[in-house]
Amino acid sequence: MATRKKTGVAPQPDQPISLRTLGEYLDLSPATISLVLNNAPGVRSIPQDTRDRVIEAAAKFDYRPSFYARSLRKRQTFSVGVLVPDLNDHYAAQVLAGVEEYLIEEGYFYLTASHRRKPDLIEEYPRLLMDRSVEGFILIDTVLEHSMKLPVVCVAGHRSFEGVTNVVLDQRRGAELALRHLVQLGHRRIAFMRGGSHSSDADDRWECLMTVARDLKIEVPEELTVQLKLKISTPELGFAPANELLDRGVDFTAIVCYNDESAIGAIRACMDRGLRVPEDISVVGFDDIQSAAFHNPSLTTIRQPLNQMGVVAARILLQRIRGQASFPDSVPILPELVVRESTGAPGVWRPRGKRS
Repeated sequence: MATRKKTGVAPQPDQPISLRTLGEYLDLSPATISLVLNNAPGVRSIPQDTRDRVIEAAAKFDYRPSFYARSLRKRQTFSVGVLVPDLNDHYAAQVLAGVEEYLIEEGYFYLTASHRRKPDLIEEYPRLLMDRSVEGFILIDTVLEHSMKLPVVCVAGHRSFEGVTNVVLDQRRGAELALRHLVQLGHRRIAFMRGGSHSSDADDRWECLMTVARDLKIEVPEELTVQLKLKISTPELGFAPANELLDRGVDFTAIVCYNDESAIGAIRACMDRGLRVPEDISVVGFDDIQSAAFHNPSLTTIRQPLNQMGVVAARILLQRIRGQASFPDSVPILPELVVRESTGAPGVWRPRGKRS
Protein backbone atom coordinates (compact mmCIF):
# COMPACT_ATOMS: atom_id res chain seq x y z
CA MET A 1 0.00 0.00 0.00
CA ALA A 2 1.42 3.37 -1.06
CA THR A 3 2.17 5.83 1.69
CA ARG A 4 1.54 9.52 1.28
CA LYS A 5 4.42 11.89 1.66
CA LYS A 6 4.44 13.79 4.90
CA THR A 7 3.58 17.46 4.78
CA GLY A 8 5.74 20.25 6.10
CA VAL A 9 4.89 22.99 8.54
CA ALA A 10 1.45 24.50 8.08
CA PRO A 11 1.22 28.22 7.28
CA GLN A 12 0.55 30.56 10.18
CA PRO A 13 -3.09 31.76 10.57
CA ASP A 14 -2.32 35.29 9.33
CA GLN A 15 0.17 34.22 6.69
CA PRO A 16 -0.87 34.92 3.05
CA ILE A 17 -1.40 31.70 1.12
CA SER A 18 0.59 31.58 -2.10
CA LEU A 19 1.99 28.91 -4.38
CA ARG A 20 5.26 29.19 -2.46
CA THR A 21 3.68 28.60 0.97
CA LEU A 22 1.66 25.68 -0.39
CA GLY A 23 4.88 24.32 -1.91
CA GLU A 24 6.70 24.54 1.40
CA TYR A 25 3.80 22.81 3.16
CA LEU A 26 3.60 20.00 0.59
CA ASP A 27 7.31 19.86 -0.22
CA LEU A 28 6.49 20.41 -3.87
CA SER A 29 7.57 23.05 -6.34
CA PRO A 30 5.23 26.01 -6.99
CA ALA A 31 5.27 25.00 -10.67
CA THR A 32 3.85 21.57 -9.84
CA ILE A 33 1.11 23.11 -7.71
CA SER A 34 0.25 25.60 -10.46
CA LEU A 35 -0.04 22.82 -13.03
CA VAL A 36 -2.48 20.93 -10.81
CA LEU A 37 -4.66 23.88 -9.77
CA ASN A 38 -4.91 25.20 -13.34
CA ASN A 39 -5.42 21.71 -14.81
CA ALA A 40 -2.75 22.75 -17.27
CA PRO A 41 -1.33 20.67 -20.13
CA GLY A 42 1.12 18.16 -18.68
CA VAL A 43 -0.79 17.69 -15.43
CA ARG A 44 -1.38 14.01 -16.29
CA SER A 45 2.34 13.37 -15.81
CA ILE A 46 1.88 14.18 -12.12
CA PRO A 47 0.84 11.17 -9.98
CA GLN A 48 -2.81 11.18 -8.94
CA ASP A 49 -1.85 10.96 -5.27
CA THR A 50 0.17 14.17 -5.60
CA ARG A 51 -2.68 15.90 -7.40
CA ASP A 52 -5.07 14.91 -4.63
CA ARG A 53 -2.69 16.31 -1.98
CA VAL A 54 -2.48 19.66 -3.82
CA ILE A 55 -6.23 19.99 -4.15
CA GLU A 56 -6.82 19.06 -0.51
CA ALA A 57 -4.24 21.57 0.72
CA ALA A 58 -5.63 24.35 -1.47
CA ALA A 59 -9.10 23.71 -0.05
CA LYS A 60 -7.79 23.43 3.53
CA PHE A 61 -6.05 26.81 3.45
CA ASP A 62 -8.61 28.49 1.15
CA TYR A 63 -6.01 29.26 -1.49
CA ARG A 64 -7.19 31.65 -4.20
CA PRO A 65 -4.97 32.40 -7.20
CA SER A 66 -4.12 36.04 -7.79
CA PHE A 67 -6.19 37.44 -10.62
CA TYR A 68 -3.60 40.12 -11.28
CA ALA A 69 -0.75 37.62 -11.33
CA ARG A 70 -2.62 35.47 -13.82
CA SER A 71 -3.42 38.52 -15.96
CA LEU A 72 0.21 39.63 -16.02
CA ARG A 73 1.45 36.12 -16.72
CA LYS A 74 -0.92 35.50 -19.61
CA ARG A 75 -1.26 39.14 -20.65
CA GLN A 76 -5.02 38.79 -20.37
CA THR A 77 -7.66 40.35 -18.13
CA PHE A 78 -10.26 37.63 -18.75
CA SER A 79 -12.93 40.30 -19.09
CA VAL A 80 -15.06 41.65 -21.93
CA GLY A 81 -17.26 44.70 -22.35
CA VAL A 82 -21.00 44.42 -23.07
CA LEU A 83 -23.06 47.37 -24.35
CA VAL A 84 -26.86 47.32 -24.07
CA PRO A 85 -29.50 50.00 -24.73
CA ASP A 86 -31.10 49.63 -21.31
CA LEU A 87 -30.58 47.15 -18.47
CA ASN A 88 -34.38 47.00 -18.07
CA ASP A 89 -34.86 46.01 -21.71
CA HIS A 90 -36.38 42.51 -21.79
CA TYR A 91 -34.71 41.66 -25.11
CA ALA A 92 -31.26 42.73 -23.92
CA ALA A 93 -31.71 41.03 -20.54
CA GLN A 94 -32.43 37.64 -22.12
CA VAL A 95 -29.47 37.92 -24.51
CA LEU A 96 -27.26 39.03 -21.62
CA ALA A 97 -28.30 35.96 -19.61
CA GLY A 98 -26.90 33.75 -22.39
CA VAL A 99 -23.71 35.82 -22.58
CA GLU A 100 -23.21 35.51 -18.83
CA GLU A 101 -23.91 31.77 -18.85
CA TYR A 102 -21.12 31.10 -21.34
CA LEU A 103 -18.58 33.56 -19.94
CA ILE A 104 -18.91 32.12 -16.43
CA GLU A 105 -18.19 28.63 -17.77
CA GLU A 106 -15.06 29.96 -19.47
CA GLY A 107 -13.77 31.88 -16.45
CA TYR A 108 -14.46 35.30 -17.92
CA PHE A 109 -15.99 38.38 -16.33
CA TYR A 110 -17.94 41.10 -18.11
CA LEU A 111 -18.47 44.82 -17.61
CA THR A 112 -21.83 46.16 -18.75
CA ALA A 113 -22.77 49.70 -19.80
CA SER A 114 -26.25 50.88 -20.86
CA HIS A 115 -26.12 53.73 -23.37
CA ARG A 116 -29.88 54.45 -23.61
CA ARG A 117 -29.39 54.83 -27.37
CA LYS A 118 -27.45 58.07 -26.96
CA PRO A 119 -24.82 58.33 -29.74
CA ASP A 120 -22.28 60.07 -27.51
CA LEU A 121 -22.44 57.25 -24.94
CA ILE A 122 -22.20 54.58 -27.66
CA GLU A 123 -18.93 56.26 -28.66
CA GLU A 124 -17.59 56.95 -25.18
CA TYR A 125 -18.34 53.72 -23.31
CA PRO A 126 -16.09 51.49 -25.46
CA ARG A 127 -13.18 53.83 -24.76
CA LEU A 128 -13.87 53.70 -21.02
CA LEU A 129 -14.07 49.91 -21.13
CA MET A 130 -10.83 49.64 -23.12
CA ASP A 131 -9.18 51.75 -20.40
CA ARG A 132 -10.18 48.88 -18.09
CA SER A 133 -8.41 46.44 -20.43
CA VAL A 134 -11.35 44.42 -21.71
CA GLU A 135 -10.33 41.97 -24.42
CA GLY A 136 -13.33 42.39 -26.70
CA PHE A 137 -16.90 43.63 -26.96
CA ILE A 138 -20.42 42.25 -27.28
CA LEU A 139 -22.94 44.82 -28.50
CA ILE A 140 -26.63 43.99 -28.00
CA ASP A 141 -29.16 45.83 -30.20
CA THR A 142 -26.68 48.67 -30.57
CA VAL A 143 -26.10 50.51 -33.85
CA LEU A 144 -22.38 50.40 -34.61
CA GLU A 145 -20.96 53.22 -36.72
CA HIS A 146 -17.38 51.99 -37.22
CA SER A 147 -14.93 49.20 -36.43
CA MET A 148 -13.03 48.99 -33.13
CA LYS A 149 -9.51 48.11 -32.09
CA LEU A 150 -10.70 44.92 -30.38
CA PRO A 151 -12.77 41.93 -31.57
CA VAL A 152 -16.49 42.76 -31.62
CA VAL A 153 -19.61 40.59 -31.83
CA CYS A 154 -22.91 42.38 -32.43
CA VAL A 155 -26.20 40.71 -31.55
CA ALA A 156 -28.75 42.08 -34.04
CA GLY A 157 -26.03 43.92 -35.91
CA HIS A 158 -26.41 44.52 -39.63
CA ARG A 159 -23.40 46.62 -40.62
CA SER A 160 -20.25 45.12 -42.04
CA PHE A 161 -17.00 46.36 -40.49
CA GLU A 162 -13.56 44.81 -40.23
CA GLY A 163 -13.20 42.80 -37.03
CA VAL A 164 -16.97 42.65 -36.40
CA THR A 165 -19.11 39.50 -36.41
CA ASN A 166 -22.88 39.96 -36.51
CA VAL A 167 -25.18 37.40 -34.86
CA VAL A 168 -28.48 38.09 -36.62
CA LEU A 169 -31.93 36.62 -36.83
CA ASP A 170 -33.13 35.51 -40.27
CA GLN A 171 -35.55 38.42 -40.63
CA ARG A 172 -36.93 37.19 -43.95
CA ARG A 173 -37.94 33.91 -42.34
CA GLY A 174 -39.52 35.78 -39.42
CA ALA A 175 -41.57 37.93 -41.79
CA GLU A 176 -42.76 34.86 -43.69
CA LEU A 177 -43.84 33.10 -40.50
CA ALA A 178 -45.80 36.11 -39.22
CA LEU A 179 -47.57 37.03 -42.46
CA ARG A 180 -48.32 33.50 -43.61
CA HIS A 181 -49.87 32.81 -40.22
CA LEU A 182 -52.21 35.80 -40.59
CA VAL A 183 -53.05 35.01 -44.22
CA GLN A 184 -53.88 31.41 -43.33
CA LEU A 185 -56.28 32.74 -40.69
CA GLY A 186 -57.95 34.84 -43.41
CA HIS A 187 -56.48 38.30 -42.81
CA ARG A 188 -55.87 40.60 -45.78
CA ARG A 189 -56.15 44.10 -44.25
CA ILE A 190 -53.05 44.12 -42.08
CA ALA A 191 -51.51 47.14 -40.33
CA PHE A 192 -47.78 47.41 -39.63
CA MET A 193 -45.61 49.11 -36.99
CA ARG A 194 -42.15 50.11 -38.19
CA GLY A 195 -39.30 50.23 -35.67
CA GLY A 196 -37.28 53.37 -35.05
CA SER A 197 -33.92 53.86 -36.75
CA HIS A 198 -32.23 53.72 -33.32
CA SER A 199 -33.02 49.98 -33.17
CA SER A 200 -30.50 47.91 -35.12
CA ASP A 201 -33.08 45.43 -36.49
CA ALA A 202 -35.61 48.05 -37.66
CA ASP A 203 -34.66 48.62 -41.29
CA ASP A 204 -33.90 45.00 -42.13
CA ARG A 205 -37.11 43.75 -40.50
CA TRP A 206 -39.21 46.33 -42.34
CA GLU A 207 -37.69 45.55 -45.72
CA CYS A 208 -38.29 41.84 -45.19
CA LEU A 209 -41.91 42.40 -44.13
CA MET A 210 -42.59 44.52 -47.19
CA THR A 211 -40.93 41.98 -49.50
CA VAL A 212 -42.96 39.09 -48.08
CA ALA A 213 -46.14 41.20 -48.20
CA ARG A 214 -45.59 41.74 -51.93
CA ASP A 215 -44.94 38.03 -52.44
CA LEU A 216 -48.21 37.22 -50.68
CA LYS A 217 -50.03 40.00 -52.58
CA ILE A 218 -50.88 41.85 -49.37
CA GLU A 219 -51.47 45.53 -50.06
CA VAL A 220 -49.78 47.86 -47.60
CA PRO A 221 -51.26 51.34 -48.06
CA GLU A 222 -49.63 54.20 -46.20
CA GLU A 223 -52.63 54.61 -43.90
CA LEU A 224 -52.01 51.09 -42.55
CA THR A 225 -48.41 51.82 -41.51
CA VAL A 226 -47.19 53.68 -38.46
CA GLN A 227 -43.72 54.63 -37.23
CA LEU A 228 -42.56 54.01 -33.67
CA LYS A 229 -41.06 57.19 -32.27
CA LEU A 230 -40.12 56.62 -28.62
CA LYS A 231 -36.72 55.25 -27.58
CA ILE A 232 -38.03 53.18 -24.70
CA SER A 233 -38.44 49.51 -23.79
CA THR A 234 -41.94 49.48 -22.29
CA PRO A 235 -45.43 48.85 -23.76
CA GLU A 236 -45.83 52.60 -24.10
CA LEU A 237 -43.71 52.16 -27.23
CA GLY A 238 -46.72 50.78 -29.16
CA PHE A 239 -49.61 52.41 -27.29
CA ALA A 240 -49.61 55.79 -29.07
CA PRO A 241 -48.89 54.33 -32.55
CA ALA A 242 -51.80 51.89 -32.19
CA ASN A 243 -54.07 54.76 -31.19
CA GLU A 244 -52.85 56.67 -34.22
CA LEU A 245 -53.89 53.78 -36.46
CA LEU A 246 -57.28 53.55 -34.79
CA ASP A 247 -57.80 57.32 -35.01
CA ARG A 248 -57.43 57.21 -38.78
CA GLY A 249 -60.74 55.37 -39.09
CA VAL A 250 -59.39 52.84 -41.60
CA ASP A 251 -60.39 49.19 -41.66
CA PHE A 252 -57.89 46.53 -40.65
CA THR A 253 -58.17 43.18 -38.90
CA ALA A 254 -54.60 42.56 -37.69
CA ILE A 255 -51.50 44.45 -36.57
CA VAL A 256 -47.93 43.22 -37.02
CA CYS A 257 -45.94 45.00 -34.31
CA TYR A 258 -42.23 45.71 -34.28
CA ASN A 259 -41.64 43.80 -31.05
CA ASP A 260 -43.45 42.30 -28.07
CA GLU A 261 -43.35 45.48 -26.00
CA SER A 262 -45.08 47.46 -28.75
CA ALA A 263 -47.56 44.60 -29.25
CA ILE A 264 -48.57 44.68 -25.59
CA GLY A 265 -49.07 48.45 -25.88
CA ALA A 266 -51.17 47.94 -29.00
CA ILE A 267 -53.41 45.43 -27.21
CA ARG A 268 -53.96 47.96 -24.43
CA ALA A 269 -54.93 50.63 -26.99
CA CYS A 270 -57.43 48.28 -28.64
CA MET A 271 -58.99 47.34 -25.31
CA ASP A 272 -59.36 51.02 -24.38
CA ARG A 273 -61.49 51.40 -27.55
CA GLY A 274 -63.71 48.49 -26.55
CA LEU A 275 -62.10 46.21 -29.14
CA ARG A 276 -61.36 42.59 -28.37
CA VAL A 277 -58.12 40.80 -29.17
CA PRO A 278 -58.25 38.61 -31.20
CA GLU A 279 -62.01 38.63 -31.86
CA ASP A 280 -61.90 42.11 -33.44
CA ILE A 281 -58.18 42.64 -34.10
CA SER A 282 -55.35 40.11 -34.10
CA VAL A 283 -51.95 41.23 -32.81
CA VAL A 284 -48.55 39.68 -33.60
CA GLY A 285 -45.37 40.54 -31.70
CA PHE A 286 -41.71 39.80 -32.24
CA ASP A 287 -39.00 38.46 -29.85
CA ASP A 288 -40.94 36.24 -27.39
CA ILE A 289 -39.82 38.05 -24.27
CA GLN A 290 -40.55 36.25 -20.99
CA SER A 291 -43.77 38.19 -20.29
CA ALA A 292 -45.28 37.40 -23.73
CA ALA A 293 -46.65 34.04 -22.61
CA PHE A 294 -48.21 35.52 -19.46
CA HIS A 295 -49.90 38.58 -20.91
CA ASN A 296 -53.69 38.49 -21.22
CA PRO A 297 -54.28 37.54 -23.97
CA SER A 298 -51.03 35.65 -24.33
CA LEU A 299 -49.04 36.95 -27.27
CA THR A 300 -48.59 35.29 -30.64
CA THR A 301 -45.05 36.21 -31.62
CA ILE A 302 -41.95 35.40 -33.63
CA ARG A 303 -39.53 33.84 -31.19
CA GLN A 304 -35.91 34.86 -31.29
CA PRO A 305 -33.85 32.34 -29.27
CA LEU A 306 -32.43 35.23 -27.25
CA ASN A 307 -30.56 33.20 -24.66
CA GLN A 308 -29.01 31.06 -27.40
CA MET A 309 -28.00 34.19 -29.32
CA GLY A 310 -26.16 35.40 -26.22
CA VAL A 311 -24.35 32.07 -25.84
CA VAL A 312 -23.38 32.08 -29.53
CA ALA A 313 -22.13 35.67 -29.31
CA ALA A 314 -19.98 34.95 -26.24
CA ARG A 315 -18.56 31.75 -27.74
CA ILE A 316 -17.62 33.49 -31.00
CA LEU A 317 -16.01 36.41 -29.15
CA LEU A 318 -13.81 34.18 -26.97
CA GLN A 319 -12.81 32.05 -29.95
CA ARG A 320 -11.80 35.20 -31.80
CA ILE A 321 -9.91 36.56 -28.78
CA ARG A 322 -8.04 33.25 -28.53
CA GLY A 323 -7.44 33.09 -32.28
CA GLN A 324 -9.12 29.70 -32.40
CA ALA A 325 -11.36 30.30 -35.42
CA SER A 326 -12.38 32.76 -38.08
CA PHE A 327 -16.01 33.67 -38.74
CA PRO A 328 -18.02 35.19 -41.58
CA ASP A 329 -19.34 38.73 -41.19
CA SER A 330 -22.79 37.38 -40.35
CA VAL A 331 -23.94 34.31 -38.38
CA PRO A 332 -27.70 33.69 -38.97
CA ILE A 333 -30.11 32.40 -36.32
CA LEU A 334 -33.49 30.90 -37.26
CA PRO A 335 -36.72 32.25 -35.72
CA GLU A 336 -39.84 30.30 -34.73
CA LEU A 337 -43.56 31.13 -34.82
CA VAL A 338 -45.24 30.82 -31.42
CA VAL A 339 -49.04 30.85 -31.74
CA ARG A 340 -50.92 31.94 -28.64
CA GLU A 341 -54.18 33.77 -27.87
CA SER A 342 -53.68 37.16 -29.56
CA THR A 343 -54.41 35.93 -33.11
CA GLY A 344 -57.52 34.38 -34.61
CA ALA A 345 -59.82 34.55 -37.64
CA PRO A 346 -60.72 38.08 -38.83
CA GLY A 347 -63.45 39.73 -36.81
CA VAL A 348 -66.10 42.19 -37.95
CA TRP A 349 -65.82 45.67 -36.48
CA ARG A 350 -66.41 49.14 -37.79
CA PRO A 351 -63.75 51.85 -37.39
CA ARG A 352 -65.06 54.69 -35.26
CA GLY A 353 -62.53 57.31 -36.18
CA LYS A 354 -60.71 59.61 -33.81
CA ARG A 355 -61.70 59.69 -30.16
CA SER A 356 -63.42 62.83 -28.99
